[in-house]
Amino acid sequence: MSNNLLSEKLVYTGTSRVRTHLHVCTYDRDGVDNGSGRTWGDVAGIYRPGKVNFIQVHGLCDTAVVGDVCTHLGIGLLVQQDILNVGHPPKIEQHDTFNFVVMKRIVASGGELESRHVCIAQGQDFVAVFVEDDTEFFTDVVAAIDDDAFKVRMRQSDYLLSVLMNSVITAYVAIASDMMDDLDDVEEKLLSLASDDVGISDLQAYRRKYLTMKKSIMPLKDQMMRLSYIQNPLTHKANRPFWNDVGDHLSLSLQMVENLHETLSSLVELYVSNNDLRMNNIMKRLTIVSTIFIPLTFLAGIWGMNFADMPELDWRYGYLMAWVLMIGIGVAIYLYLKRKGWY
Repeated sequence: MSNNLLSEKLVYTGTSRVRTHLHVCTYDRDGVDNGSGRTWGDVAGIYRPGKVNFIQVHGLCDTAVVGDVCTHLGIGLLVQQDILNVGHPPKIEQHDTFNFVVMKRIVASGGELESRHVCIAQGQDFVAVFVEDDTEFFTDVVAAIDDDAFKVRMRQSDYLLSVLMNSVITAYVAIASDMMDDLDDVEEKLLSLASDDVGISDLQAYRRKYLTMKKSIMPLKDQMMRLSYIQNPLTHKANRPFWNDVGDHLSLSLQMVENLHETLSSLVELYVSNNDLRMNNIMKRLTIVSTIFIPLTFLAGIWGMNFADMPELDWRYGYLMAWVLMIGIGVAIYLYLKRKGWY
């Protein structure tokens, strides 16, 4: 990894090849204006200082366009590099003229969980969202702006930031809840000793999902206060209840992730215990078989000795009686062990 402090280049580190395009939604209590384009020049006419400008940047592969948008919004080079670095961990930063948030949106893909890079910059009159793909996880937010639901057009830009962050965080809660339901089913199977239905690979798959959740949520644990609990010139007192609600959802998701960790640990222990129990049952059966055959082997060893004087060898019914004796001993030992509850 190169030292970005020694370079002014903008490098996109992701793999998505979605062509960069922009959508700007400018609103206030009087109305909404929308515009789309490939470059900042295509949408610059929609931008209105003094109103709330919701800027959506889809696709980060065209670094020149991303850099142009950031430059016009007063976003510095280091933050631009963070936007293009899809491996950057989640964080919340307070700058002089804007707040900057890096989050990971969790999506299900092929039975696994994948994290998608999301960056949000919020200034006094703008909120800019940078995403790698065309997925608009905030379509409900756009619809709310168009319909002026919950009087959203009367609120400042920090309210819009809280709504966007809440959209990502509430998805954490939903995914964690689904995982807990799945783990409850796994636990029932393990408790019913149906271990054949649950393998260590299944538990490892859930562990990978847990780690994806943890990496996406834990870094935000101690940083939320930068927006909601300390003096921030870009967050307004009137919107503090909404920030408290976002903080509550984040705390809930953190608690659920911790519960996932504890549940996974207990399930692994239960899986190992079940395997030990199955092994003990196998060893018990083998021991019972050995116990039954020990006296039979003893008798066979005696009659296999080459002494000249062994009267039962010359007895007409000796062979039959040997079978009866050995079968009788085997059955007697089996019934004894059965009665004792050892089998």
